[in-house]
Amino acid sequence: MAQIRPSKLIRSLLPPMIWRYPDEKKVAYLSFDDGPIPESTPWTLALLREKGVKATFFCVGDNVRKYPELYQKILEEGHAVGNHTFNHLNGWKTSTPVYLENVEKATNLMPTSLFRPPYGMIRPAQARVLRQDYRLIMWDVLSGDYLQRITPEQCLQRVLRGVRPGSVIVFHNHIKSEANMRYALPRAIDELRKRGYQFGRCY
Repeated sequence: MAQIRPSKLIRSLLPPMIWRYPDEKKVAYLSFDDGPIPESTPWTLALLREKGVKATFFCVGDNVRKYPELYQKILEEGHAVGNHTFNHLNGWKTSTPVYLENVEKATNLMPTSLFRPPYGMIRPAQARVLRQDYRLIMWDVLSGDYLQRITPEQCLQRVLRGVRPGSVIVFHNHIKSEANMRYALPRAIDELRKRGYQFGRCY
């Protein structure tokens, strides 16, 4: 099963990135990868609006191209956005020039200073170049909502067990993650609030 939190070894092999914010207060940073898509992004936005939570959406450029109205809705509702490449590329399997060109192609559609590599897979050389123009946002808690072998309740417990002050939490706006995300997200927000947490946007 995918780890909730990246290992120290993985983090040590990459240039400095933001895995967790140095917050002493109880602040958690919800983020959503892979959207926007009509199947789950509107639901996510409606829930965040209902709960009074601001979050960060790391958008795939091609989805922004296909669904510009959803991308605009994310901005209009006060959420932060980040670049997630144009074609959801795996940096380990992509040459650095092609990868950087794909990131720039996405930036042309959504100007932002935030970037998260799809799958969390990025070559050190790619990261070193991108750090010149972007804040590279990784994560401290991986919900695992995309894992078909875990139940919605297990997804929720992964989040609740992993959260600590400053945690960056990853959910997904993706069809295969929808069932787990729809169950876990509202319950995680409510439980973390009971524990005294507030929510912030990545920066």
